[in-house]
Amino acid sequence: MPATLPLTGQQTLARERLIVALDMPSADKAREIVDELSGEVFAFKIGLQLFTAEGPAFVSELVDRGEKIFLDLKFHDIPNTTAMAAVSAARLGVWMMNFHAAAGREALETARFAVEEVCSSETLERPLLIGVTLLTSSGEKHLKELGSDGTAEEFVLRMANVVASAGLDGVVASAREAAAIRSAMGDDFVVVTPGIRPEGGTIGDQKRVMTFRDALDSGATYAVVGRPITAEKDRRAALAALTA
Repeated sequence: MPATLPLTGQQTLARERLIVALDMPSADKAREIVDELSGEVFAFKIGLQLFTAEGPAFVSELVDRGEKIFLDLKFHDIPNTTAMAAVSAARLGVWMMNFHAAAGREALETARFAVEEVCSSETLERPLLIGVTLLTSSGEKHLKELGSDGTAEEFVLRMANVVASAGLDGVVASAREAAAIRSAMGDDFVVVTPGIRPEGGTIGDQKRVMTFRDALDSGATYAVVGRPITAEKDRRAALAALTA
């Protein structure tokens, strides 16, 4: 058997910090990506498209395979409904789930208490709970439509404070706000940054984007990437290029 080659710095970063978004229409397409990249990245994200198509059974399938799953459903409802949805997600064994921070402190805190109670009583590992501050496809024009006259960074920091006050573990935010969040919230606060693109890559429907390395340098704990890897024919080569 040939000797195992040592990991490069880029491979180590990907395996410790990169989450690949399975924004696919079917389980078959998602399995293809997981089969190709399992062990090369830290976790996989299942969002609304795939979850609506395949349901919780596919989440359980990947969890049972030993994959870390970030369930990206952005729960946002009245406190009890939000909490019960979060409990159901925790029972699936997901590694991380998120909520819209705009749901407010009461809903976020109620969900946290419910998840902690069920994880304690049923001997489950508590997932990370994070709040979405402002979608990376949104900018200050969108904020003005919502009646906010401040900058995106000011809005994100307000939402981060709501999330922290509810006792959640961190936030989803653009890498462009990661440094400000890290400075305000401290080293232990989890910052998950979508909108990651390769140097010189197209930004698609995203507005506030950054490269993988720049996101980590700015204070991101984890970076999420989808199409720049999943849409490529050679996904491993795309992964290597993204993290170079």
